[in-house]
Amino acid sequence: MVNLTNSARLRFRLMDLSDAELLYELDQDPEVMRYINGGTPTSRASINEVFLPRLRAYHNPAKGWGIWQVNRIADDAYLGWILVRPFDFFSDAPKWHDIELGWRFKHSAWGQGYATEAAHAVLHGLAEQQPEIRYFSAIAMAENLGSIAVMKRLGMRFQRQYVHHDPLGDWPVVHYQLAV
Repeated sequence: MVNLTNSARLRFRLMDLSDAELLYELDQDPEVMRYINGGTPTSRASINEVFLPRLRAYHNPAKGWGIWQVNRIADDAYLGWILVRPFDFFSDAPKWHDIELGWRFKHSAWGQGYATEAAHAVLHGLAEQQPEIRYFSAIAMAENLGSIAVMKRLGMRFQRQYVHHDPLGDWPVVHYQLAV
């Protein structure tokens, strides 16, 4: 199992199917959801019938794939999460050595460097423990300047702008990548 070392301010735990309430809580803020679905809070039914089955599909503790809960060490406050899975996982051709990172944090945690700190810790922890990883990738809507700034701070470089195809829908995104 992949173990992540705490960062200076943050603690990490691989989430599982029993964490539905934390996932639901985060998705209730329209600002958090703005660049995901236009700002609509996620229903409990959607968490249980869509999000958790998708998590179950790629959850692999031995490889560190899944959703990493991020808590602030100082007060143990739940801030959000970092997604880890093979890039294009839900396509016909997942990229097993290109790991997708994603993040979702409470609005109250924005602008404090938590997403960058957490993604950096996850990226480096995985790279150290899994030498077969060749790339880390991230995608976001072009308007999501906050997420793009995190990608750049991680050292990722712009690859392309394209329509990302997923069973849940197709979205125009920008793709950034870091070679390990």
